[in-house]
Amino acid sequence: MDIDIQLTRNPKSKPDPETLEFGKIFTDHMFIAEYEEGKGWYKAEILPYAPLELDPSIMALHYAQSVFEGLKCYRAADGRLLLFRPEMNFKRMNRSDERLCIPYIDEDFALRALMELLKTDKDWVPSLDGTSLYIRPFVFATERALGVHPSRQYKFMIILSPVGAYYKEGLNPVRIVIEDEYVRSVRGGIGFTKGAANYAISLKGQEKAQANGFTQVLWLDGVERKYIEEVGTMNVFFKINGEVVTPMLSGSILPGVTRDSVIQLIKSRGIPLSERRISVDELLDAQENGRLEEGFGSGTAAVISPIGSLSRKGREFVIAGGGIGELSRGLYEQLTGIQYGRLPDPFGWVREVV
Repeated sequence: MDIDIQLTRNPKSKPDPETLEFGKIFTDHMFIAEYEEGKGWYKAEILPYAPLELDPSIMALHYAQSVFEGLKCYRAADGRLLLFRPEMNFKRMNRSDERLCIPYIDEDFALRALMELLKTDKDWVPSLDGTSLYIRPFVFATERALGVHPSRQYKFMIILSPVGAYYKEGLNPVRIVIEDEYVRSVRGGIGFTKGAANYAISLKGQEKAQANGFTQVLWLDGVERKYIEEVGTMNVFFKINGEVVTPMLSGSILPGVTRDSVIQLIKSRGIPLSERRISVDELLDAQENGRLEEGFGSGTAAVISPIGSLSRKGREFVIAGGGIGELSRGLYEQLTGIQYGRLPDPFGWVREVV
C-alpha cells in the first residue's frame, strides 16, 4: 500500500523544550489509514494534523472498540533519530486488536508508515536531555451503527507529541497506594491489552489516589485481591533479599516492552530474577523484616520510576529509605543510554529512522 503525503501549508511553532509537558502538544502531521470489511486496509495518508469529522453513532464511542500503543523516538547526540524496539509495539497492538475483534494490521506496513511520519516531522524531535517524541498509534471502530457487534469499518492513526518527563518527580521516588476497593482486570478479560476501556476502568482508583497525595495506584488481582499486578502506567519490580521479583504475565497484566527489556538487562547482570505471583502480604512482610531492598516501575513513558513508599489502609511503608536504589538508577542509566545512542546496544533493540 502506497502512502500519500500532503504537507501542511501552516507549520506550527516548535515548543520550548525546557517547558514540555507530557502529551499536550502535537506535531504538524498525522497518519491515517481506513479499513472496510471486504476491502481491507486502504487510503493510507500523511496529512496535516487536524480535527476529525466523525458521526455521533460510530461504534467506538458506544462500545469501546478501540486500542492504542505508546513508544518514543529519541534524538541522539549526533542527530540520528532512534526508535526502541518498535516492532514489539505493533505486535502487541495486533494482540490487542485480536482480543477486541479489530482486523489485523500488517506490522511491517505499520512500521513503514511510522518511519514516513517521523521523517516528515523529524524537526519536532527535541534534543534536550530527557526529552523525546512520544508516538501514539491507535485504531478505533468507525461503522455507524448501534447494534452490539464488531465494527465493519475502522481508522488506524498515528500522532506524535514532543514530551518531557511523564512524572514531575522524574527519577525521584514516587509514592504509591495499594488499591483495595476497586479492581482493574481479571484473567480472561482485557487486562493484557492496551484497549481504551482497560484504562478507563483504572481512572477511579487513580483519581482517589491523587486526591490523597499519591502518584499512582498499585493494583491487586481482581479475584482474590491479594496478589500484586501492576501500577496504572507501569509494570512493577521488587528486589527482595537479593532477588528481583516481578508479577508473572497471567492474562491480566500488560506485557510491557520496557518490562521485557528490564528483565533481559537484569539477567545480563547475573542478578537472580523470578516472574511469579507475589502477594501484598509477602511484600509488606519483606519490608517490615528489612528484606525489601528496592521497588520500581517500568514503562515507555517513565522508563524507570523508583517506588519510594507503598501505602495500604492508611499505613505507609518506606522502601530503600525513600531514596533511589542502586539497581533502579543503574537500569535507568543503561536503558536511556541505549535509547539515546549513548551506550552500546548489545541486544539489537535500537532502529534508526532512515
